[in-house]
Amino acid sequence: MTEAKPARSYLLAIAIISASALAYEVLLMRLFSIIQWHHFAYMIISLALLGYGVSGVFLALNRDALQRRFPAAVTANILLFSFSGPVCFALAQMIPFNPEEILWAPIQLFYLLLLYLLLMLPFFFAANVIGLSFYHYQTRVSFVYGADLLGAGSGSIGIILLLFLLFPEKILTVLAVLGIAAAVIVSHYSFRAQPEETKFRFSAGIIVGLAATVAMTGWLRLNVSPYKGESQMLRVPGTKVIDRYSSPLGLIDVVKSAITPLRHAPGLSLNATTEPPEQLAVFTDADNMTAIDRYDGNPETLSYLDQTTSALPYHLRSLQNILILGAGTGSDILQAHYHTVQRIDAVELNPQVVGLVEKKYADFAGRIYQNPHVSLHIGEARGFVATSNERYDLINISLLDAFGASAAGLYALSESYLYTEQSIQADLRHLSPDGYLSITRWIKMPPRDTLKLLATVVNACKALKIKDPEQRIVLIRSWQTSTLLIKNGPFSDQEISNLKQFSSERSFDLAYYPGIKPEEINRFNILSQPYFYQAATALLGAGGEAFIDDYKFNIEPATDDRPYFFHFFKWKTLPEIVPLLGQGGMSLLESGYLLLVAALLQAVLASLVLIALPLVLGKDRLGIKSGIQGYRQVVVYFVCLGLAFFFIEIAFIQKFILILHHPIYAVTAVLCTFLLSAGAGSLFSKRLCDHKAKSMVRWPVAGIALFSAIYILGFEALTGFLLELGGSSRLVFSILLIAPLGFFMGMPFPMGMDSLGRTAPALIPWAWGINGCASVISAILATLIAMQFGFTVLVFMALLLYVAAAFNFP
Repeated sequence: MTEAKPARSYLLAIAIISASALAYEVLLMRLFSIIQWHHFAYMIISLALLGYGVSGVFLALNRDALQRRFPAAVTANILLFSFSGPVCFALAQMIPFNPEEILWAPIQLFYLLLLYLLLMLPFFFAANVIGLSFYHYQTRVSFVYGADLLGAGSGSIGIILLLFLLFPEKILTVLAVLGIAAAVIVSHYSFRAQPEETKFRFSAGIIVGLAATVAMTGWLRLNVSPYKGESQMLRVPGTKVIDRYSSPLGLIDVVKSAITPLRHAPGLSLNATTEPPEQLAVFTDADNMTAIDRYDGNPETLSYLDQTTSALPYHLRSLQNILILGAGTGSDILQAHYHTVQRIDAVELNPQVVGLVEKKYADFAGRIYQNPHVSLHIGEARGFVATSNERYDLINISLLDAFGASAAGLYALSESYLYTEQSIQADLRHLSPDGYLSITRWIKMPPRDTLKLLATVVNACKALKIKDPEQRIVLIRSWQTSTLLIKNGPFSDQEISNLKQFSSERSFDLAYYPGIKPEEINRFNILSQPYFYQAATALLGAGGEAFIDDYKFNIEPATDDRPYFFHFFKWKTLPEIVPLLGQGGMSLLESGYLLLVAALLQAVLASLVLIALPLVLGKDRLGIKSGIQGYRQVVVYFVCLGLAFFFIEIAFIQKFILILHHPIYAVTAVLCTFLLSAGAGSLFSKRLCDHKAKSMVRWPVAGIALFSAIYILGFEALTGFLLELGGSSRLVFSILLIAPLGFFMGMPFPMGMDSLGRTAPALIPWAWGINGCASVISAILATLIAMQFGFTVLVFMALLLYVAAAFNFP
């Protein structure tokens, strides 16, 4: 017998499970960012949704049997979710999957499939709880859906707080305990009429299961990929981790080498006669190594920093005040200190990295952050520039990513608003007369990111109405790094003379300066062709667009609408690269992007085999024998909703990273606001369901279209306004902007479910599965669309899907 309305305690249990499931999803992203790479975030979203989709199939085909045992079935699935979370992750670490091998070792595709199926299980059990509740309270879906979304919103905040307090692997225990608490709440329904002996057995089982989970997570250790920098360094005799810190921004490890001295000096001149002082390695998520230099106050111990390409601007003229974006462990500050700069503004995103240098290892590092010439700012680089009124003689951005991951194309999916046209424009506006913007990048062969950066800079100059960018740019390179210098004004003859002397003394190659001659290039670190010179002359000349179109890699300028600076893959180059894979051609392949494509194909295959096919074959069992038009409407409606919701959500998460200046704040604020406001919209939708739902559903769709179009078309103006505000004001305005959109987005799904509950309740689990099938694909597909066409196209595609859904209301 279906209950009229779920009890508040039951809705609390639903909220706890939803919060735990979303927290587990975010936690898996963090865990796989540590043990593997960043691009697994999109796969985690996809496999979570796959679990929800398969749940829909399971419930659709077994709804009557499960309905007869509703309380016990819900309790069992909650307990299975609680225990499977840590168990499945522990088993996943035993699978020998390495994404770097996937293109030449077919067995890796099988390992990836195993990961999908294994890590899907906890989400499958959590989704069973939600789906069973939808069917049981089929005329009160909005209450369950509202509790589901409100719980998920709370989970998005809770996991961020937990990541500040605990190491990621330890949070698995917390989530298991939360799940068990939800099971205890629901067991009130399951065992209220049972004898005391049954209740005792249940309680004993809970205690044993909890103890086993805590014991297992207590010994659980992260199995980091052997291809990551920290794993490789720890193979050196005498190296060990001496400190470890965790936050949502990353897992920080400090590594000391007692036998073999660490020598971290990227792009150091081959002519250098001095060595770095003693150093401690600092790894973020087991990669992206930087170093803390021992500094005793003697500037001569820092002389090696003058033998790198990033030292170039200090040799062109005297600099009085500079801005360092991405100060990190302080090597750029030490470089400026070596050149006696009087005023240094240093910006760093991760306060834990600053804490290492400023407190724990302050004496070792020479207390550089306490230096009276240094002003430290904790924040995101783009946001600091936007809110600053200062003008600088030099703005320095140097090597803010790991060489290994960058060279392997593993940052292809990373969004960066630091290297977009709009960001470069903001930097150039903050230069004093004759000031420099200096950007140092790793060199990959054939060249990619240096050329994309140059193309972006050229477009930024054009947008600022600079008529002579070819007179304001110089580019040099070493064997490992390149430095691009953009001046606020033409370079003088004296600066050119100083440039030549600096490069000649250090055997750095001149790639471009105003008036460069062909005989001056490719002299020291000799390439088969003068790629950098050819690219610079083409991009700064009349044939820039043709050069970009013809180049083997994607070097189109990055923009705020397409902030994927590290996306270099071109489909037309793939046939040339594949035959070279067995001949050392791996460096030519941007594997991060192709892994996303492989994940999409697997997601499509898995969703079709595990969700769509069973639903089609089981139509008779579901009672779908007639009314084919209505059946098709259900398919179109819930497929469109599954795609559109994630298209908009992912687009706005990435957009608000720019506004909130901090990725963690953006993800938390946007995701939480979307979920909470969508939950409120779900509860409100019950009022609309009491009317003619087919016509009423067009009102929330109209609201979604209106707010989305206004925000996307006016985003540049909104950004300009919000970036001028303080941090708390930006957060409040962001929530106010997102909440109305999320409110309307929370209505169409429960309205469709409510309609099925009144006319065809047997289709509720089936529709849940169809929606999950589309959602599995949408998370990865949204990222690919954004990379290829931009966020604006992605949002407008979502709006078309919502309109299609409105005209196919079931």
